Amino acid sequence: MTDAAETNWYSNAAATFGDRVAAAREARKMSQKLLAKRLGVGLKTIEGWENDLSEPRANKLQTLSGVLNVSIPWLLTGEGAGVHPTEDDTSVADIAELMSEMRVLRTEMLRAAERLAVIEKRLKLALAQTAEPAE
Repeated sequence: MTDAAETNWYSNAAATFGDRVAAAREARKMSQKLLAKRLGVGLKTIEGWENDLSEPRANKLQTLSGVLNVSIPWLLTGEGAGVHPTEDDTSVADIAELMSEMRVLRTEMLRAAERLAVIEKRLKLALAQTAEPAE
């Protein structure tokens, strides 16, 4: 095998349906067993697809593309919306920052809800006073 053939084995021209299913599944950090469970098929079915021994029916193909977040044309031909690199560089600091921001937003939402309740009470009181007949 030549060097070019070795480095391009996964190109769109060389990749098979099974290669693309496996790549998309791995990009989602999903096991074959988990994918089978999400699709409602057996593990042997997933293995068959990834080993190019069989292909899914149309309804399962559509579900498969949705679960793997790739387009049907990409699964079948390699053209279209396929696997996107995942961002594995999320640090603990990034997660802590996101959690902190979420707590701040939750606090702001609770304060806004409390203010809304006060305004609602005042509005009900004002409506009740205007509805009372004058004597």
